Amino acid sequence: MAGTSFSPTNSRHSLVLCASLVQNPMNLGALCRTAEVFGLTALVVPSEATRTDPTFRKVSVSAHRWQPCWVCSPEHLTKWLGEQHTAGYEIWALTRAQGAIALHQFQFPQRIVLVLGRELTGIPDEILSRCSGTIAIPQFGRIESLNVQTAAAIATYAYQCQHGFSNPDPSINV
Repeated sequence: MAGTSFSPTNSRHSLVLCASLVQNPMNLGALCRTAEVFGLTALVVPSEATRTDPTFRKVSVSAHRWQPCWVCSPEHLTKWLGEQHTAGYEIWALTRAQGAIALHQFQFPQRIVLVLGRELTGIPDEILSRCSGTIAIPQFGRIESLNVQTAAAIATYAYQCQHGFSNPDPSINV
């Protein structure tokens, strides 16, 4: 089920953002941009057509050229998650579920697939049951909701903080 992926030009972090449930091409394009900026192993998109969608490409700001994108339709997600678990990835969901671990308390495994929810409806129970657990970003406002791309960027940064930064530009102090 994995689609064509692009060859990375530098080493990548072993975090896979699974956006198979995400439907909006703007959100998928922004997720591609986030994944590329942070040097992630892959962004999982719901269909091959995602990568050629004009909105996806525009919002990704050319990140789609360098970011490995794997394809897994929502219908095959349960099986795909099992395959990734067998390949050595821990599967976690980023959602505000009852009993979720607060992001700042979560110890990210080195190899992780982070499942992102569908706009408005989140992550179905059948997918949550395939995950080791859930991670939530503490929120203090009234809305109690972040855009999927914003939430993914925050979680990805938390992963980077725990697993180090590869810094190709010596002029930047990290």
